[in-house]
Amino acid sequence: MTEFDAWLDHGPYALKREEKREYLLLRLRKLTEHHQQACEPYRNILQGLGNKVEQIETLEDIPFLPVSVFKTLALKSVPEEEIVKTMTSSGTTGQSVSRIFLDKQTAARQQKTLVRIVSDFTGATRLPMLIIDTPAVMKDRNMFSARGAGILGFSMFGADRCWALTEEMALDVVGINAFLERHQGKPVLLFGFTFMVWQHFYQALKASGCPIDLTNGILIHGGGWKKLQSQAVSPLEFADSLHSVCGISKIYDYYGMVEQTGCIYMQCEHGHLHASIFSDVIVRDARTLNPSPQGLPGIIQVVSTIPESYPGHSLLTEDEGVILGEDDCPCGRAGKYFRILGRIKNAEIRGCSDTYAAEF
Repeated sequence: MTEFDAWLDHGPYALKREEKREYLLLRLRKLTEHHQQACEPYRNILQGLGNKVEQIETLEDIPFLPVSVFKTLALKSVPEEEIVKTMTSSGTTGQSVSRIFLDKQTAARQQKTLVRIVSDFTGATRLPMLIIDTPAVMKDRNMFSARGAGILGFSMFGADRCWALTEEMALDVVGINAFLERHQGKPVLLFGFTFMVWQHFYQALKASGCPIDLTNGILIHGGGWKKLQSQAVSPLEFADSLHSVCGISKIYDYYGMVEQTGCIYMQCEHGHLHASIFSDVIVRDARTLNPSPQGLPGIIQVVSTIPESYPGHSLLTEDEGVILGEDDCPCGRAGKYFRILGRIKNAEIRGCSDTYAAEF
């Protein structure tokens, strides 16, 4: 399945509907066939559902797994000796977590894809990076949590990395100012999970009264809004509040999950989440699971061209969303753009930001 690597030469938002769908259908059919042959539990699931690869005619026909299946089954499509990394999803105490098994090729493609997507927003140059987290989260280099994997993935974009929080989760104002002094006048990349940015960066910075100048900063954050929504903090208030304490104005949310690492959905300047050429979203009616028309809410299904070491290429999430349009976002990026409306009722909390907030 070497055609994936050739696709890295394309711009991440360069393809419009018909060309993109043609590529995705070809790639996802091959991935479905590959996993059916290589992963016995996946093969049994497809047989039980009556799904046959030869009957796949459209993107919407690609069989999907519920994302929660990775919490109960060890799904892998490569021999055990080829597994180089196991990632786990975020979860509150007592929750079971997903386990995602990566071989060398899949892990490398995750990194390459992430670079292509994020660079479209930050530029190709590696920037000085302020990580709004604690170095304690990176203690275990073999069993990556979703939080650690997110930090590690985005660290590729940093030329000089600085942790904004101590191991006690206190704001390191001295360290931050020393970092900013070293890179005075230069663009700076910030990365963190939404609740942690709010609680341990914005709130602490506001309480300290210490001046920090991040007018040249670019913040990328993600991991869920559930806790902040319960505190009545809107995305607009989030952005305005951060701007008021440090002057930052370029703030991008993203949507993603450990089960499809690499294929994140970045938020553009107009507040829309975008599907790149490496992935797509399908919204399904909550009662029938049939595809919903554009503009109608439903359950989000995500497809990714990356996973070869495990059958995670087509997943039904536990999130509700709505497709807003395709190929016509004012930002100029082609592909579908959409909005996440929230978690499905009674679904477990699972985003890095939200699970940390629940424990916090």
